[in-house]
Amino acid sequence: MSANSFSLDIRQDGIAILTMDVPGDSMNTLKAAFVAQIRTVLADVKANRDLIGLVITSGKKDSFIAGADISMLAACTSAKDAESLSREGQIIFAEIEALTIPVIAAIHGPCLGGGLELALACHGRVVTDHDKTVLGLPEVQLGLLPGSGGTQRLPRLIGVAKALDLMLTGKQVRAKQAKKLGLVDDVVPASILLSAAIKLAKQGKPRHRLKRDLQSKLLETNKLGRKVLFEQARKGVNAKTRGNYPAPQRIIEVVRIGVTQGMQAGLAAESRHFGELVMSAESAALRAIFFATTEMKKELTYQGAEPRKVAHAAVLGGGLMGGGIAFVTATKARVPVRIKDVASAGIGNAMRYSYDILAKKLKRRHLLRSELEKQMSLLTGTLDYSGFHRVDMVVEAVFEDLALKHQMLQEVEHECGEQTVFASNTSSLPISQIAAGASHPERVIGLHYFSPVDKMPLAEIIPHAGTSAETVATTLAFARAQGKTPIVVKDEAGFYVNRILAPYMNEAARLVLEGEPVDVLDSALLDFGFPVGPITLLDEVGIDVGAKISPILQKELGGEQFQAPKALDQLLQDGRKGRKNGKGFYLYGKAAPRNKLTGKEGKKQVDESVYGVLGVKPVAKLAKLEIAERCVLLMLNEAAMALDSGVISSARDGDIGAIFGIGFPPFLGGPFRYMDTLGIDHLVERLAYYQKHHGQRFAPCPRLQAMAQAQQTFYG
Repeated sequence: MSANSFSLDIRQDGIAILTMDVPGDSMNTLKAAFVAQIRTVLADVKANRDLIGLVITSGKKDSFIAGADISMLAACTSAKDAESLSREGQIIFAEIEALTIPVIAAIHGPCLGGGLELALACHGRVVTDHDKTVLGLPEVQLGLLPGSGGTQRLPRLIGVAKALDLMLTGKQVRAKQAKKLGLVDDVVPASILLSAAIKLAKQGKPRHRLKRDLQSKLLETNKLGRKVLFEQARKGVNAKTRGNYPAPQRIIEVVRIGVTQGMQAGLAAESRHFGELVMSAESAALRAIFFATTEMKKELTYQGAEPRKVAHAAVLGGGLMGGGIAFVTATKARVPVRIKDVASAGIGNAMRYSYDILAKKLKRRHLLRSELEKQMSLLTGTLDYSGFHRVDMVVEAVFEDLALKHQMLQEVEHECGEQTVFASNTSSLPISQIAAGASHPERVIGLHYFSPVDKMPLAEIIPHAGTSAETVATTLAFARAQGKTPIVVKDEAGFYVNRILAPYMNEAARLVLEGEPVDVLDSALLDFGFPVGPITLLDEVGIDVGAKISPILQKELGGEQFQAPKALDQLLQDGRKGRKNGKGFYLYGKAAPRNKLTGKEGKKQVDESVYGVLGVKPVAKLAKLEIAERCVLLMLNEAAMALDSGVISSARDGDIGAIFGIGFPPFLGGPFRYMDTLGIDHLVERLAYYQKHHGQRFAPCPRLQAMAQAQQTFYG
């Protein structure tokens, strides 16, 4: 029988195959409309007395079920509406679990969120050993919790501690990890998935024995141990989220209720908390980010131009950035990459960058030795331009020296083909200046990555006035293939991310010079929601790098907000560059405090001698909220100016750029969504207040003043 997205095939041996295949979608997602369809299928299964087993599988080539369709949550107008959605899912999955015949999930490809909750309701699970097969409950990343029984079934299957780890991080596990956790019954090649699932179904309902190590036994099998486990989980979550994300605490509470009061109480708590979280501002912001990035992935052309295929790539420079760019090109884009450097050591360093990351994955069994060798084989090195005649994309990652970049461009145009794109990874030099004198300026573009390249998800694509639309489209596609979320930004000093970051960092430095303790200041911005404090960030990026960027921005853009405090020069005179040379605002190396048991660096500690160099006595005078407000308001004001001058084309791109480029708190949705939440009129009032007390750098920009007057918002 056929029920739109579900088809039931009854085999002669008494096994029914239920296949899910949502028409028109590349991946299966669960939708509220499917409830009636599934019920019809289940009624047919129950009515057929000849059946001895049911196998649930996917009709999609490379995915099982990627989760629930998040867009249906937008239709919820109250927590009760969302709670009802959760209850419907729980009831359907309970019906599957209650079937008297064995139900086996045959899983290939992503099995995430609601997809895994469906699989958990089955009596057994068989997965393929393919790279694309991953299992997880990533709801926490959308400010939610698993709402269809996942918070109750997962702890009962693999234990409380392991289940909390999966749900609180939202991480995805591969087939072998899933088998080790006890999450699945068998791992098989894709070619025999269905036959293995059928075989398991014919053996009756699998009996699962919960695997616990000694620590888990001590904590999970008695009342006192469980109390300690949940208290430690809460403390750990608080330390990481600083109270900004409600979902993790709700997950812990729902699991606790299920463990201590039983399955039905746990399910009731799960649906109630799910409903409340759906209506929370934090989840709304995180879902908006999800939709924005999904939308961006579908934008495959640029101004009507199609991207050219990049079959071979090259990187100029084997430094930290060059090594990172080569890594994501070979391992994510799976494009052969030629690394050119003036010295063999540079090529060696770039190769080592990739090998070290892959070796860690191999050690953790996330990667086979054959796959490591295959990915490393895509990397080759050269001291000259041999092999460059077939390269489609060259990414330049040499020193920030205009003359050197001009030389690289001229050599590439001489050595490469007619269609080769020259992309510069510059963070400060205008692309128009790099393209000056090029034979083919239409093929010159900026492609700005963030460090470390293998972890930071953003890439800024910077066309100059003469860059062709095809070059932009090709570069966008190339960056996406590398696993990046790219945004197109205007060719102006600082581009977008560094432009909005500079005023924020400069204000933090001013606060230190006013006597606010370094650790108090960093803590205030951590409480606000940033992943690291601004002074820690300055140490990580390099105090010398920060000192170089501010004068460029001030010269090109003007404005007091770009003026770095003069006193910072004293840090450079004292030889303080930050972590890179072990001397900055914090203690590093031998001077850093150490964990007595592990010998590793402990909690960061301020180098108190830095205050003497700056000539200040640290005294905490301001409230943390005021510290955060002073830094963040300047970033918001600058973001509005960047949008007004066309540096970014939309508030959406500005939000994604800030979140993925500098870790603007995701639960706030990005600078523009946060400004809407604050209220533009309130924002202008606060800026005017600080302008009066601290100077012209806080003057609200004309765009914000006009919007406040007209009662407008960035997102309408």
